[in-house]
Order: sequence, then structure tokens, then C-alpha cells
Amino acid sequence: MQRLVQLALDLFDPPGPERVVGALPTDAGSAAQEIKQKLPVGLVDKAQSAPETGAIMALPAAPPAPALASLLSPTEFRHPQASREVLLGDAVVAYALQRVRRRSIGFTVGADGLAVRAPSWVTLSAVDAALREKSGWILRKLNESRERQQRMEGGRIAWAHGAQLPYLGEALTVVLDPTHGFIGKGGALHGGSEDAGGTSLRIGLPHSASPAQIRDAVQAWLMRDARRHFTARLDHFAPLLDVRWTSLRLSSAQTRWGSAKADGSIRLNWRLLHYRPAIIDYVVAHELAHLRVMDHSPRFWGTVATVVPDYPVLRHALREQPAPLWE
Repeated sequence: MQRLVQLALDLFDPPGPERVVGALPTDAGSAAQEIKQKLPVGLVDKAQSAPETGAIMALPAAPPAPALASLLSPTEFRHPQASREVLLGDAVVAYALQRVRRRSIGFTVGADGLAVRAPSWVTLSAVDAALREKSGWILRKLNESRERQQRMEGGRIAWAHGAQLPYLGEALTVVLDPTHGFIGKGGALHGGSEDAGGTSLRIGLPHSASPAQIRDAVQAWLMRDARRHFTARLDHFAPLLDVRWTSLRLSSAQTRWGSAKADGSIRLNWRLLHYRPAIIDYVVAHELAHLRVMDHSPRFWGTVATVVPDYPVLRHALREQPAPLWE
């Protein structure tokens, strides 16, 4: 009986080679991060297989059982423009490879997956070896990107009467109200966080309106409100930073929240209105601080900290809370 029990345990927990992967610390300052691996001329593939480990079997005559992981489909990460794939740990990673004039291999993990830029003289085996060396970092970033995308998909807005979306960090319900014209506004806010019914945005559309009509009407209202809110916050922080802004433009960029030019022109993404006011303040102060320091040096971050001391927490929250999908 004991031998049968031992055999069952061996089948579900078979011995096998031990895998060791490298981890690479990353800088939290970028949504899509690039790691550069210096490679000398004449680099050869130095990938080595892990040593075999010993095994103790209860019944020597019994054939070895397959690893449980091999019975399951491996995790896959596939870039839309993938031209090559490699096995990293237990995951198949199909990556986009671009040959460029540079002296190093660059890895970029973004929403689409892994993209690799390599010099023309580097062999494919050397590229794969570099990926295996940084497999821990690459897999971690690919998983984080996938989880973020899943959160975004889960927050996709269904454009209809009763649709919900975040507004200044709180839930906002879209109410179609054809009895009102909302002249000059396109919509009106009702209620508040203290109201049992919450906050609603009443839009002058019939219940038969198409999803595209509802989406466009809500976006038009949000953009008008974003300009009002951003202008007030720019006027608040500019004197504190001893700078002067000259113009404000709204952006619809998918990967950038704002920008600033030396002439005082500011560009802010209207989708920031989804986030709580403290996060919006961080972005506003960030762009205004660039009117004093046009880089991301320690001096720049010190300038931001003078008006938003907790900017690291707010910066992290902005990255970890994706805005809802509108399409």
C-alpha cells in the first residue's frame, strides 16, 4: 500500500531539471520600458541548459511520468507583428524583431507585447540568448501588461441609457433625457457623492439613440468640463511654481497624459477627467514644472515635489489605474 501511495505522489510531482532565470530591476518612469544589453562584436550564443537533478523512484521498473506542466497549454505572449518566437521559462513569447543601426539590443514591452531592436550583425541565436538572460524581467512585464489590458477590457463602457464611467474618481451614470435641450451645455450634472442616487450626467438624447451618438455626446461634455477643470488647476499651480502658461490644448492621445513647451503652451489629455482630482493635480503640476526644467532630472522632480509632495504615490496610481476603453 505504501508503495502505491509513493507511486501516486511520484506521478503528480515528478523530478526534473531546476530552472534559474535572471531578474532585472526596472525604472517605474515609463509605461513601455527599454532595457539595453551591450553585446561585443563576435558574440556567440552562450545559453546553457540547466543541470539535471537526481530522482528517487518508488518502483524502478515504472516509466517516468510526464511533467504536469507539459500536459497543459503553455502561456503565450504574441506580438501582432511577431516574426520569431522563443521559449522563456514555461511561456512561448513571439516577438517582433527589427534590425536597426545601433550598438546594442533593445527590449521594449508594451501593450502589444515584446518588441526587440537589434543590430544587423547580431545573430538570431545571440538575440534569443539575450532574451533568455532577461527572461525574468520580460515575463514579469508581459504579465503586468496583460493584466492591465484585462482591467481595461473589464472597464469598457457600454454606451446606453444607464452607462457608467468614472468622473473625477467617482462613478458617473449617463441618463438620456430628451425632455431637456441643455442649450449651450450638451448635458448637465445632477446629484453628488452625498446623494443616495450618486452623480448622473443627463444628456439630451432619446432612448433610441445609437451607442455612437451617446458616446460622442458624453465626450463633448467631458471635453468642455476638462477645459474648465484644467484651466482652474493651471491657474492654481502656476503662481506657486513661478511660471506662466500661455495656452491649453486638449489631447486624445492613448499613451501620453500631457506635454509642455518652452513658450508656455500646455497640452493635457481630456481623459484625465476620469481620475480623482489629486491625480489630475499631479499631471498639471508635472507639466507646469517643465516650464522651469525641461527634462526629468532630480532638479525637475524636486520642483514637482514643492507643490505635490506625494507625487510618487499619485504617479504610481495613474499607471496602475487604466482609463476605461471608449471604443
